[in-house]
Amino acid sequence: MAAAKIKKGDTVVVRSGKDKGRTGTVLQVLPKDEKVVVQGVNIAARHRKPSQQNPQGGIDRFEAPMHISKVSVADKDGKPTRVRFEERDGKKVRVAVKSGEAIDG
Repeated sequence: MAAAKIKKGDTVVVRSGKDKGRTGTVLQVLPKDEKVVVQGVNIAARHRKPSQQNPQGGIDRFEAPMHISKVSVADKDGKPTRVRFEERDGKKVRVAVKSGEAIDG
């Protein structure tokens, strides 16, 4: 399995879809499904009937997973960039292609 270019805690920019251009923090990565959950992006709503656990019922809103190809890591200036791996000081490090800086993660 290849190394993850996007990890939990990264700031990402949505590249396509209804939330194109929005930024958020990765809350969860689902590598088997090739999906990510981004805070405040791709909000889904579920209408819930009243039940014993939720006597009020109502609409539940939550971040739904989106395909990993729709997001890119945000560079220091907030613009999307690709990620590559380099070896620095004997360690494998994720590097932003545009700026050449190591990505904290």
